Amino acid sequence: MLLRLVRDAGAHVVVLAVAGLVGAVAELLLPAALGRAVDAVLGLGGTATIWLTVAIALIGAAAVSEILHDLAAASGTARATRVVRHRLLRRLFALPTESAAGYPLGDLVARLSSQSADAGSAAAAVVGGVFAVLPPVGGLVALILLDWRLGAAYLLGLLILGLLLRGFVTDASEAAGGYQRVLGTMAGNLAEALGGSRTIAAAGTVDREIARVLRPLPSLSRYGTGTWTALATAAGRTALLAPLTLIAVIVAGGLLLALGSLTPGSLLAAVQYAALGTGLGAVLATLNRLVRARTGAERVAAVLDIMPAPAGARNLAAGPGELRLEGVTVRAGGRTVLSGIDLTVPGGATVAVVGRSGAGKSVLAAVAGGLRSPGAGRVLLDGVPLADCAPDALAAAVGYGFERPVLVGATIGDAITMGRPGGARRAAEVAAIDGYVARLPGGYDTPLDEAPMSGGERQRIGLARALRGDRLLILDDASSSLDTVTEARITSSLTRNAGDRTRLVVTHRRATAARADLVAWVDGGRVRAVAPHRVLWADPRYRAVFAGEVTG
Repeated sequence: MLLRLVRDAGAHVVVLAVAGLVGAVAELLLPAALGRAVDAVLGLGGTATIWLTVAIALIGAAAVSEILHDLAAASGTARATRVVRHRLLRRLFALPTESAAGYPLGDLVARLSSQSADAGSAAAAVVGGVFAVLPPVGGLVALILLDWRLGAAYLLGLLILGLLLRGFVTDASEAAGGYQRVLGTMAGNLAEALGGSRTIAAAGTVDREIARVLRPLPSLSRYGTGTWTALATAAGRTALLAPLTLIAVIVAGGLLLALGSLTPGSLLAAVQYAALGTGLGAVLATLNRLVRARTGAERVAAVLDIMPAPAGARNLAAGPGELRLEGVTVRAGGRTVLSGIDLTVPGGATVAVVGRSGAGKSVLAAVAGGLRSPGAGRVLLDGVPLADCAPDALAAAVGYGFERPVLVGATIGDAITMGRPGGARRAAEVAAIDGYVARLPGGYDTPLDEAPMSGGERQRIGLARALRGDRLLILDDASSSLDTVTEARITSSLTRNAGDRTRLVVTHRRATAARADLVAWVDGGRVRAVAPHRVLWADPRYRAVFAGEVTG
């Protein structure tokens, strides 16, 4: 995943690599150039002007490479983050409903926002990490070339520092991973609370919900403290050992100078190489970025590794819109929600789906339109299995109306047409929402976020959007927020103006069931009976479904 994210940064990776290489080479050559300049000034060989010019050029090269590195790191991170967010969002929309339901909304938002940004920094972290180790390793080689005893003094301190940094990576990775997991849990709790804010306020349980959302806070604090503790511990140990290593090199260099084995310029170069290698603050910062990038990549990869539902490639055959469920079984949460459902909805007919709360009506509606795949059995529309249908063909054929529709698009018109040209006005008339739209300042061009609407108005816009399905309408309690008169008007309008569309209507209202051609009575995950409402009404158990006209 990290390597893929590095590739996602595009050409910026090349700039990062070139800038990192040039900067590292300049850092390694600069001490030698300064040492030669000192020796030249002392009359020990060479021309001081030439070596000073080389040193100035190396300083300039290091400065330019650092600027280019920072620019490429920022641009590459932005590009990789955009790519990984787009990839993650596409995968989320392609996941089977039961897989996506395993992730709280807030947790997914956290993965798409902060954790994708952490993963997107992989190019800067990986490439930076590669070139961050060049100065210490190059410093070791340079010291060995100057005198093997200098290299030995330096190597001992470098090995100890390397072991300490290894422990930092392990501790910081565990802490960062735990922090992001707990943060996702809290975000999920918060999203649930916001979704039910009115219910929470009405029940007077605000304090209880706040406590529930913040319950993982001690764990979040523990992991956060662990991250900073690991960083502070590594930095403290580095700050202690680095000067000792530098002192060891200086002492060894001083003795070698006294013995005549080193020139003053060579001693200056040795001290600078030792300082270059023991100043591991940059390496520590790079490792910290790498830990965050790897942890973010793991969180993103956990979702990307889930296989999406296979997409079909067939177009629907011409037909009246006959819907057929054959042996459909659905399991969720360790229990059977639908069991062996066999149901045929004749083309052009209206079938109401009724039942008590928890009977499986909404799951049946989701399976009937292809929003959810059955664990066993199959669903066919005009003889073509929905699993074999091309997504575009299925989207054009099936329209959904939900109890709480989520409206998307820039304008009211976009929310109705879903990006398809035309049809907004006619659909609005059928859904009895045209009067509301006419009162808006911009009509159908009114920005969606500037159009105040009630729950009923939102439902009617959702109904208008459902009419884009030209063969099958599935309405899942899509009129629950409407008054009886408005619902009757819409139902009558849908019956007259739905053309050849087949209609599957999940409802808890007796009047809607009575107006349907057939009623599918669902009980305990099974279809108890399919018949006209007037026939089923003779059964007291069926009448009990509408007691108080309140079911789920």
